[in-house]
Amino acid sequence: MNPFTVACVQVNAGADMSTNLAEAARLVRGARAAGADLILTPENVSLMAAKSDATRAAAMTMDGNPALTAFRDLASATGAWLLAGSLPVRVAGDERIANRSILIDPAGSVSAWYDKVHMFDVDIPGGESHRESRTFRPGGQAVVADTPWGPLGLSVCYDLRFAYLYRTLAQHGAHYLTIPSAFTAVSGAAHWHVLMRARAIETGAFVFAPAQCGTHPGGRRTFGHSLIVDPWGVVLADAGEEPGFVVAEVDPARIATARAAIPALSHDRPVSPPVPLRLAGE
Repeated sequence: MNPFTVACVQVNAGADMSTNLAEAARLVRGARAAGADLILTPENVSLMAAKSDATRAAAMTMDGNPALTAFRDLASATGAWLLAGSLPVRVAGDERIANRSILIDPAGSVSAWYDKVHMFDVDIPGGESHRESRTFRPGGQAVVADTPWGPLGLSVCYDLRFAYLYRTLAQHGAHYLTIPSAFTAVSGAAHWHVLMRARAIETGAFVFAPAQCGTHPGGRRTFGHSLIVDPWGVVLADAGEEPGFVVAEVDPARIATARAAIPALSHDRPVSPPVPLRLAGE
């Protein structure tokens, strides 16, 4: 498998979808001009609204979805593989919507899609609170997509904290892991780099993590630092804190090398759950 070039686009999306899509398209075209074969955009790339009602109102089904149409046209125009990091997508039978990551091929066709499984329902120190499950319906299916460079496992943002998902993806063939994100500034400063490197090291896979950055409507702040990480945990590119993109050459041979050096993916053992400890004399 020959080396290829990957790009992670970093944006500061707001409440106006047209503006967000135009800026994402500008950066995608720049990444393609820089030689990228696979270009990834962040979670919520089309919209970062202050209120959940606005996100629900903007959601549409896959058919006729204007954001998806824009990304499909962009992939076709640039001739690149393109990941729409996540879009709000309306689904049948549920008032909640899907937070859907969509992989598009160079012909502009949807190659695969994945609905974020783990909902960001947290209270962060400092007063920031999120209840993603009020707006989004969690997915329940892991997804590995075919690409010209090998299998690619899809995920979104908060999924990062659930190592079993990435182990499952790797054990089902994934050589590359996508983690488009809108990570909070507080948790990002504490955990972003170490968790991204851990997921790469644990799976012997490349990690591609495009991210939102800056301050968004409602005062939400995201961490930025879009990353490309190799299977040994080496950071190949870091986008810092401002909008833009980073590129790196990806050598698929590094995957086999890392997995041969430490073949942990094949060393799983069954473990019984812990039992209550009995104190001496009981």
